[in-house]
Amino acid sequence: MTSADSTSAQPAEPDAGSLESNGAETAAAATPAVALERVGHVALVELRRPPHNFLSIGLVAELARALEDLDADVDIRCVVLAAKGKSFCAGADFSTDSGTAEGLEGAGDSPVLALYDGAARLFDIGLPVIAAVHGAAIGGGLGLALAANLRVTCPEARFSANFARLGIHHGFGLSVTLPELVGPARAARILFTARRFNGEEAAELGLADLCVPRDQVRQTALDLAREIAEGAPLALRAINRTLRLGMADRVREATRREAAEQEKLLATADALEGIVAMSERRPGNFTGR
Repeated sequence: MTSADSTSAQPAEPDAGSLESNGAETAAAATPAVALERVGHVALVELRRPPHNFLSIGLVAELARALEDLDADVDIRCVVLAAKGKSFCAGADFSTDSGTAEGLEGAGDSPVLALYDGAARLFDIGLPVIAAVHGAAIGGGLGLALAANLRVTCPEARFSANFARLGIHHGFGLSVTLPELVGPARAARILFTARRFNGEEAAELGLADLCVPRDQVRQTALDLAREIAEGAPLALRAINRTLRLGMADRVREATRREAAEQEKLLATADALEGIVAMSERRPGNFTGR
């Protein structure tokens, strides 16, 4: 599925909504979705489902496991979360998910809730995490970016919670992370308008912390991580857990409501119209049904 922001003069990008399968990104089940590299006291974790790194239950579970393993390694003091391809993460895709059976354990029959249960695990991590957002962070991809402590981006990046234009509810814990980061009023504007913001606008809003040239995003994130890694590993984890005290539980509670609202709205005519309208690059003709 693709989408475009009618308020933006930028060229359309292949954005995914937070729920719909687009089938544009497939990979062999045996190929790891997440790669890991250790450089001194810093770990680089890279999403490898290019070009758009669509979220899936399996990818989120793999990412959570990688971060949990790093969190248990006292030699690692900071993580950079980056992505290979055009986008940082352009949404979610359930079309070819090798991790579905595992992810559904404890989540009933809901793939949405299974994805969000995996997302909540990201907030239990004590290690500081910096997201290197070099491209689109759309829908659930925005949720993933906001799960990090800090974000480095570039002018070419796009940040959007495009759920309202799809006729569905937002997810991936954005009910918690977005107002916490930018305040309730700005969070409401981002969610209600479903606008795209470029990297410079994202930094002004508070969605990103640093905006640098695109070819410097990853290196800038690594440099910041190395600076953070000069701190003591136990102290860094303790500080982060205090700063995020209770956030994982709040995200778990919020995502249950988000998932329920999403599944309810997916059954509406407006959701079908929103999906078609996004694919056709036009505003939705919504009827409230």
